[in-house]
Amino acid sequence: MAVHLRLRRMGTKKRPVYAVVAADHRSPRDGRYIEKLGNYYPMLSKDDKNRFVINQERVQYWLKEGARPTDRITRLLAQLGLCEQPKKPIRTKKHLPKAKAQQRLQEKEEARKNAEEEAKKAAAPQEPPAEA
Repeated sequence: MAVHLRLRRMGTKKRPVYAVVAADHRSPRDGRYIEKLGNYYPMLSKDDKNRFVINQERVQYWLKEGARPTDRITRLLAQLGLCEQPKKPIRTKKHLPKAKAQQRLQEKEEARKNAEEEAKKAAAPQEPPAEA
């Protein structure tokens, strides 16, 4: 039986609360689970200590038994130091603008810098002519 550590949705509409559970990978998201390991309250601020509360001993037990955490649980456990931070995949360059658009952006940036330099020169106090 493959066990996953995952989130089980609870709470009301637009006010989610999640239970961190160890469940068989075949059971539905909000269905039967083996053991409840803690809670996750995403509506609380990120620096609140009650945002993610778990029983660390039981999580370590399930990880040793071969349970696979989901992506979200892996990130949350990495914040507590229970597992490694997942690596971000390398993005392709498809999200970048095309060559002509990049060239136009570069030209606009250069024009803006030139205008700033000219404004600084014009705003600088001019020295009065020296009398002999």
